[in-house]
Amino acid sequence: MLEHSHRFSVVRMASVLGVSRSGYYKWQKTRFQPSQLEQTRERLDRRVKEAFGQSKQRDGARRIQATLATNGHPYDVKTIGASMRRQSLVPKAARKFVVTTDSDHSLPVAPNLLEQDFEATAPNQKWAGEITYLMSSEGWLYLAVIIDLYSRSVVGWSMNTRMTADLVCDALEMALWRHNFPTGVISQ
Repeated sequence: MLEHSHRFSVVRMASVLGVSRSGYYKWQKTRFQPSQLEQTRERLDRRVKEAFGQSKQRDGARRIQATLATNGHPYDVKTIGASMRRQSLVPKAARKFVVTTDSDHSLPVAPNLLEQDFEATAPNQKWAGEITYLMSSEGWLYLAVIIDLYSRSVVGWSMNTRMTADLVCDALEMALWRHNFPTGVISQ
């Protein structure tokens, strides 16, 4: 109708096509505005994408539905699934746990000098070490810490993006330098 409005009257075209003039004028006025359905769909897509991001891209439609329902936005699972397909949101599959430690080897094992005795009567008698990993904004970091079992204070530490022998050696070296290379220290 819009294309032929310069040749024919709107009244005649509406009559021939069987549509109302008011409907045509309403369409002409709002044709560049998103419809109510499109607005509802955009809101849903935003909520689904936000919930998907908060789950670290691991949750599928069922879990996202539960999350949105607890936040007061009940949607059907199929509706959420359709929204995820529209936005190409594919959840990451959980990786299978892989054992990387080989305890059955023929390499020499260092003796346990502490023998589960974690009590010390003076500083710099017994040191113990531990390695842990931390999540940061730049990814995983490994932290090696050496503590004095007498005071339970940190005497040396080192941090790196990779868990190597240098990580532990740097922590031990820091402890030795900070305490003037004490003699007779048992470190485990």
